[in-house]
Amino acid sequence: MMASFDVVIAGAGHGGAQAAIALRQQGFAGSIAVLGEEPQLPYERPPLSKEFLAGEKAFERMLIRPEAFWAERDVAMLTGRRIEAVDAARKQVIDTAGNATGYGTLIWATGGAARRLSCPGADLAGCHMVRTVADVEALKAELPAGPRVAIVGGGYIGLETAAVLVKSGLSVTVLEAAPRLLARVAGPEISDFYLARHRAEGVDIRLGAGVVALEGAGGRVTGVRLEDGSLVPAELVVVGIGIVPAVAPLLAAGAAGAAGGVLVDEYCRTTIADVLAIGDCAAHANPFSDGAVLRLESVQNAHDMAAVVARLLVGEPKPYHAVPWFWSNQYDLRLQTVGLSLGHDARVLRGRPEDGRFSLVYLRAGRVVALDCVNMVRDYVQGKALVEKAVAPDLAALADPEVPLKSLLPG
Repeated sequence: MMASFDVVIAGAGHGGAQAAIALRQQGFAGSIAVLGEEPQLPYERPPLSKEFLAGEKAFERMLIRPEAFWAERDVAMLTGRRIEAVDAARKQVIDTAGNATGYGTLIWATGGAARRLSCPGADLAGCHMVRTVADVEALKAELPAGPRVAIVGGGYIGLETAAVLVKSGLSVTVLEAAPRLLARVAGPEISDFYLARHRAEGVDIRLGAGVVALEGAGGRVTGVRLEDGSLVPAELVVVGIGIVPAVAPLLAAGAAGAAGGVLVDEYCRTTIADVLAIGDCAAHANPFSDGAVLRLESVQNAHDMAAVVARLLVGEPKPYHAVPWFWSNQYDLRLQTVGLSLGHDARVLRGRPEDGRFSLVYLRAGRVVALDCVNMVRDYVQGKALVEKAVAPDLAALADPEVPLKSLLPG
């Protein structure tokens, strides 16, 4: 007999776990099942490239909730189940083992898989991702195999991994195809600051370094061949070039797609009846994106969308309206971002990068749309209100780090 639940949550990451938690907090009394592809209970992903890789945090401390929590709240945790198909007419999901699970409402919270290199040699042993506990455990097991590590990708994951590994005494080279680090998420002042700091820590960073192949011997990687013909020797390669949203079954079932994910409205509803989507894979017109439809790969977005679907399912709908925020820890630097800088037409620097404490404020048409704060927690906390209210501040006051941002709020 096929198992059936009032709510089936596909995906056991931050979004899926938080959706189940929020439903019970909102008083939802129906049956809930969470289907997760990995064998583990829901856990936090951000520590994977930081404290977990460094051996500073045990897996048990990364669990979003202990095992007893789910049982006490009557949430069925069905681990090791990857959804292969969605039958919207029958209201079923089918996993790779052929098991069908019926749903009243389906919440799609599958996130995505680490994007892999498509070049020759990408399947050689010694090539690793940093997306799951299994990925990082496999990487850690091979770290003694050789002192030279090449990291493909100069985004958050690549740089966080580089910071951990160079501190472990390894020889680390970061290969970034773009002309600067963090090019998709931060302004050039932030890029230049992190470039200088990583180089000062001993990381060899190569910009404009397109990868054409991984080379190897005996089935194991020995180096990375670049577009200019040069070879970067490496016994280990870590690939951090983003994710591929896990939405193929949903799109095949007829859901509309956008921005590489599945399109949702302000209540996280897809174009299929009784199917919602949240988190990394959910493309939406964000209230702070100047009308652009995009996906946000962040814990904040997953949690806030989970709250939206929980309220919808208990009959108290409230549209998604949350200021995006992100963070990255590298060495003794804490980068905190609030808002979305895309489409900005001006930047204002607060403080001095050479002091290791500064903020970069992004404006569009004179109004604050985002801040990047490096070891400036006060700016980050107070700057959120400037983004929420789209404040048009005095630029001289904005540039003065001694002027509290909260003093720039109107009224």
